[in-house]
Amino acid sequence: MSKDGVGLRAVTRSVAFLTAGALAVTALSGCSSEEKRSKPLAAQDIAPAARDQVADGGTLHWAVDAVPETLNTYQSDADATSTTVAQAVLPSMYRLDANGRPQVHPDYLESAKVVETEPKQVVLYKLNQQAVWSDGREIGAADFAAQWRALSGKDSAYWTARNAGYDRIEKIQRGANDLEVRVTFARPYADWRSLFSPLYPKDVMGTPDAFNDSARKKLKVTAGPFTLKKVDRKGDEVILTRSARWWGHPAKLDEIVLRAVPREKRAAALAAGEIELAEIDPEALGRIGLAARAGAKPGGSPLAGPGGLPAHGSGSNLSAADALRSWAVAHGDDEEAADEELSARQKERRALAAYKREQAALKGFEVRRSLEPAYTQLALNGASGPLADERVRRAVARAIDRKVLAGVVLSPLGLPAVPVGSHLALSGQDAYADNSGALGGQDTEEAQALLADAGWVAGGRVEKEKKETKKEKKKGEKAAGAEGRKSGRDSEKEDDGTYVVGEDDKGDHKGVDGPQHLAQDGKRYANKLRQGGAPGAYAPKGTAAPAAGATKVLAKKGKALALRFVLPSGPGSGTLRTVAGRISSMLEKVGIRTEISKVSDESYFKDHIASGQYDLALYSWPASAFPATDARPIFAKPVPAADGSLNVEQNYTRVGTDQVDRLFDQAVATLDEGKSRSLIRKADSRIWAAAGSIPLYQRPQLTAVKKDVVNAGAFGFQTPVYEDMGFLEKGVKASARPSGG
Repeated sequence: MSKDGVGLRAVTRSVAFLTAGALAVTALSGCSSEEKRSKPLAAQDIAPAARDQVADGGTLHWAVDAVPETLNTYQSDADATSTTVAQAVLPSMYRLDANGRPQVHPDYLESAKVVETEPKQVVLYKLNQQAVWSDGREIGAADFAAQWRALSGKDSAYWTARNAGYDRIEKIQRGANDLEVRVTFARPYADWRSLFSPLYPKDVMGTPDAFNDSARKKLKVTAGPFTLKKVDRKGDEVILTRSARWWGHPAKLDEIVLRAVPREKRAAALAAGEIELAEIDPEALGRIGLAARAGAKPGGSPLAGPGGLPAHGSGSNLSAADALRSWAVAHGDDEEAADEELSARQKERRALAAYKREQAALKGFEVRRSLEPAYTQLALNGASGPLADERVRRAVARAIDRKVLAGVVLSPLGLPAVPVGSHLALSGQDAYADNSGALGGQDTEEAQALLADAGWVAGGRVEKEKKETKKEKKKGEKAAGAEGRKSGRDSEKEDDGTYVVGEDDKGDHKGVDGPQHLAQDGKRYANKLRQGGAPGAYAPKGTAAPAAGATKVLAKKGKALALRFVLPSGPGSGTLRTVAGRISSMLEKVGIRTEISKVSDESYFKDHIASGQYDLALYSWPASAFPATDARPIFAKPVPAADGSLNVEQNYTRVGTDQVDRLFDQAVATLDEGKSRSLIRKADSRIWAAAGSIPLYQRPQLTAVKKDVVNAGAFGFQTPVYEDMGFLEKGVKASARPSGG
């Protein structure tokens, strides 16, 4: 999310804050005794240690993608680092456990329960009597009320990113004493526990000016185990320091420094001692693994000499430079050429020496791995073209082997290669159930039958496609299945390296790179969450298309069945390159051509996904503990806006149904948790059947950590416990790692 996870909200909401506790009213609580709960596919990997095994003091340098533009997580430009800061310094009524389920945060909240359902829903919060702001004032009803007014959506002067949930509140009052807060809802709200996490002081929420500006660059008043010391934009870091006013277990660390480090530079930063904790890509994972293997062998070295030269021992009569020059002359070069060769090889030797030093330093690190609370999906744009036909979308889905794709990404990392079975939750979360049966698994014959039923004929006549006019491009788009005009999808080949799978069988058959990064977050465009992470992939010019003898291309009314597969082209895009290539090959087997084209990372969401300029795309969505609220805008049926455009919210596939909308609306208004879960699962089944998006795999989470850092790493679902992070006491043995990690 994201790195600690992310939840979904109409304009985005951060995961760590989508946390909550179980309803206290017996009639409304929990799973039935017959219902079997799912478990996370992979355990978190944080080197857990008891607090008495953690040394007091020290500074943890933690790599992040960027210094946040705002520290107010309720603004549209908040990002993952905004979330991390808020988790460490602000109150949160609930937090997620290791299973992705919301639990009461006892340092702030003694209890929270629905005490009335008629005539209105009333929730009573009982606060921890020790909970105070850093200025000494008690946390109380005034703070809750100020946040409700700011986020209710009733005052447009507040520049908020979302108001879901807060817009259902009717009033907030003090309870029987200062430690009680009564929240009365105008309409029933099942996801009430998603509210007030994080909670900002009334000084931030009290006026539009304060909300819009005061918490962007600083937080004067906090209430967490850490406080904000400094936001250093020139130095690209945020410094958190242990809070003297914190009433819970005191933080073990003196400071946490959140340092902006590009992902491709993190291995070098780890080796240089600039950071001790960093999410990494599989390339860096390989380097750390190589260093560990070299360190395990006496005299082991991960490198050979330049050009395969033997290493010269201390007893040699030749210096390294003389040896290089002699080698060049001996291989037929004249002296001038030999000198050039010498210069190049000296540079190479220096680079290799630096690399060896880095590898030696990386022996002090390990990679902790789990699965991120997010999944990568194949998105099918149903606004127009062949994919406007549900039969074609279903055929695409039935042609794809999701288990194979999950294995391509996860198996090399030692993680469970299990396809995701739900759009709305992940294994371990309350709402999770594998509903993929509503669409069906991989079946080539069924895919071909669906395409034939839709009128696509193998080997049919294909007319030369005429260029789309500007007038045609200006036509408005429509939601899949609805009546209306076609969307104007840009068909120009604006990028280099475009090729059509199934059409061009030339080129050398080189393999694609191994996994590197993951699909881009779908929410990154909505609020720039996880900036700088997870760039995508493309198939470069010259990449081989499938071999001859493949299935004949399908055609209908003189047009070939060809889909534009748009992918971001940033560095470290091996995973998407691999996944997109596999998908294209699978589709080619049923007669569907794919035109793979690269676009810049900057324009990927804004100019292509959000604006509908694609047929197929790969991007990710984070999981939420509150899908009835947070997932609705992602799957809601697009509706025409007053200006004639289509309001898609975050439904970038443009595929939606009235039935799915009704199920979300019923689920969010149902206070019986079992019934609400059942409605969410029904909605998920309908989403599968519509085949607008195909969940593929849960994203891997790889975190490089200095070996003596404990209670930190690959957190999985769980909200980090910042006060317990630290360095292992000298002489204490670290706990065993999770199996398979």
